[in-house]
Amino acid sequence: QVRMLESGGGSVQSGGSLRLSCEVAGYPHREYCVGWFRQPPEKSREEIAIFDSDNKHGYADSVKGRFTTSRDNVRNTFYLQMNNLKPEDTGIYYCALRRWQCGYYIDAYSEGDFDTWGQGTQVTVSD
Repeated sequence: QVRMLESGGGSVQSGGSLRLSCEVAGYPHREYCVGWFRQPPEKSREEIAIFDSDNKHGYADSVKGRFTTSRDNVRNTFYLQMNNLKPEDTGIYYCALRRWQCGYYIDAYSEGDFDTWGQGTQVTVSD
């Protein structure tokens, strides 16, 4: 059974940084795509970043240049580094896993394309 465990959320002031972690266990395949999503208060969940086994990254315009995805192969952990955080970045952040690669085009995929989800972690950015 594939499991994803998130950590790293918290509260920061505008302009600050956080790094979210997503540890993956039990995934037997070489190919993958990890997606990062967030759900702002009273809004729908949105996809903000993707990262796949071909080392391709894609970002939503709202986070491009501020957020970066990466992976630690030894720890089987994926990271979302978030810099220059803004109040509009507030929300619950989720990582999710897809069986196949995503490439660069984040708009090509949505929630339904991802099979396994982390539990979510809260990020709050204040002025």
